[in-house]
Amino acid sequence: MERRSFLTTATLATAGIGTFLVSSCSNKEKTGEDGLKEEGIDDFVLDEETISSLSTKLKSGEYTSEKLVELYLKRIEEIDKKGPALNAVIEVNPDALNLAKKLDKELKEGKSRGLLHGIPVLIKDNIDTADQMQTTAGALALEGNIAKDDAYIVKRLRAAGAIILGKTNLSEWANFRSTSSCSGWSSRGGQTKNPYILDHNPCGSSAGSGVAVSANLCTVSVGTETDGSVVCPSSVSGAVGIKPTIGLVSRSGIIPISSTQDTAGPMARTVQDAAILLGVLAGSDNNDKSTIGSKQTQENEYVKYLDKNFLSGKRIGVEKKQQGANQFMHALQKKSIDLIRRLGGTVVEIDYLDAINELGAAEFEVMQFEFKEGVNSYLKKSDIKVKSLKDVIDFNLKNEDKAMPYFKQETLISSNEKGDLADAKYKEALKNSHFKAIKILNKVIDENKLDAICGLTMGPACSIDMIYGDRWGDVFLTSPAAISGFPHITVPCGTVYDLPVGFSFFGKPFTEPELIGFAYAFEQASNSRVKPSFKKAFLG
Repeated sequence: MERRSFLTTATLATAGIGTFLVSSCSNKEKTGEDGLKEEGIDDFVLDEETISSLSTKLKSGEYTSEKLVELYLKRIEEIDKKGPALNAVIEVNPDALNLAKKLDKELKEGKSRGLLHGIPVLIKDNIDTADQMQTTAGALALEGNIAKDDAYIVKRLRAAGAIILGKTNLSEWANFRSTSSCSGWSSRGGQTKNPYILDHNPCGSSAGSGVAVSANLCTVSVGTETDGSVVCPSSVSGAVGIKPTIGLVSRSGIIPISSTQDTAGPMARTVQDAAILLGVLAGSDNNDKSTIGSKQTQENEYVKYLDKNFLSGKRIGVEKKQQGANQFMHALQKKSIDLIRRLGGTVVEIDYLDAINELGAAEFEVMQFEFKEGVNSYLKKSDIKVKSLKDVIDFNLKNEDKAMPYFKQETLISSNEKGDLADAKYKEALKNSHFKAIKILNKVIDENKLDAICGLTMGPACSIDMIYGDRWGDVFLTSPAAISGFPHITVPCGTVYDLPVGFSFFGKPFTEPELIGFAYAFEQASNSRVKPSFKKAFLG
C-alpha cells in the first residue's frame, strides 16, 4: 500500500500476509484493425536511454531538453493514449516544454545542476505539484485539487534540474479504497495495462509509474509505497524499484496512508538510474519528522556502490520453505540463488516468513487508523470541497456510477470508523505489526550474520479483473521490509509466461548503498531486463 500496496485489504484483514500480496524486444508487427499490434510496436528513438546517456547527449548538444520532452510527449500520445493505450499517464504537464527551454538555456550558459539536469521524469498522482497539474490520488472526489506547494521531493527534483513531465495513474487512493479492488484502476484515470501482455495487471498502487518507465514513456519515474506499491509494479513491469528506509525520503506533500510505512521511491530501467534518482529524492525535511536526524546518503555515495563484484564474500539469507507451487517460479528462484553463489556470495537458508505473515491483520489496522488521521489532515488544508474522509465517502455515494462502477469503498468506510491515534487499539496494533516485524528481522539477520535477505519479489502479473478484483499468486516478498520500515530493492531476474518477475534484496535500515550494490552485481550478471512486447492477450 503505497503507499499501501496493491494488496487487497480484505486479505490483509482476514488472512494475514501469507495469503496475499500487497530476449531483446525489437518486435515490429502489423497493426490490427483496433489499432493494437500483435506483439510489440515500432522502436522508439529513446528506447532504453538512461540518465547518464541522455545527460551526455545533452551536454554534447546531440539533444536538447526541449527535444527530449517533445519526443516523450509524442511517445505518450502514440502508445499511452492511442494504441496500445497503456493508460499509464493521467496528466501531462503543460509547462514541461517551457521548463525544458529554461534548462537548455542554463546548460548553454555552462550551468549544470547535475545528472538530472533536463531529464524528463514522471511522478505519481498522489504527489503534490504547485503548478497547473492536479493531485487527486486518482479519485474523482479530489478532481480539481491544485496543490499550494510542491511536495518536498518535487522541490528536490526541480532543484536537481529534472523536468516533471506529468503524473501517472495509480490504484485509486493508493489501493486503500476497497477490499476487491483492481490494481491500476482509478475513477479519474481508468485502468492501466501491463505493457507485456495488455490484458494483464500492472500491479499497484504505483501502476502508472512502473508501466511508464518500462514502456519508455519517460527516463525514470517516482512511485510511492506503503506495502508493495513500488516493488510490485516494478517487478511485474520488468523494472528496478527501490522502497527506501522510512526516514530517508520525505513524505510531506504526498497524500498519505500510513505515517509508519509510507515512502516515495525511484523506479527505473537500471539499478544505476534508480540509485541516481534515490540520491536526489533523499533528504532531511523539517515538515517530516521521520527524516530529521536520519542517516542520509547523497547521490555520489550511492553510485560508488555500483560494483559488479559487490556480492563477493557477502552472506545473503533466503527463506528455506519453498514458496508457491509453480515449477517455473521454483526454477527462476534456483537460477537466481545459483547466480548469487557464482558471484561469490554465500546463501544462508533462514526461517522467518511464517512469523511475518502473522502480522497482516495488525498491519491493516494500523493503516486504517493512520489513513483516517492523515487524509483528514491533508484534505483540511486543501482548497477543494471535500474536507474530510467522510466527505469523500459521501461524494462517492452521490456519484456511485462514475466513482464506484466496479468495486466499492469498504476500506474508506472502515477506516473512517476508527478512533484517533491515542486509541489503545491503535497502539496495540502498532506493537503487533511494525515493532514486532523489526524484532523478527533483526533477530534473523543478526543470528545468521546476514548482509541482506533475498527472494523472488512476487509472481508474474495476474489478469485484469475490474469486477471481482485482483487474484495474486502465492509468491511475494513485499511485506517484511514494508511493515518494518526496512529498505527493499527489486531487479528483473527473468520471465514466466512472457511476464517479468523481479528478484528482491532487503536489509536493515539505511543499508540502501549495500542493497544497491547487490542489485547492481545481480543485474549486470543476469541481464534480465526485457523490453515490453505489448501483446494483446495471454494465449497460453
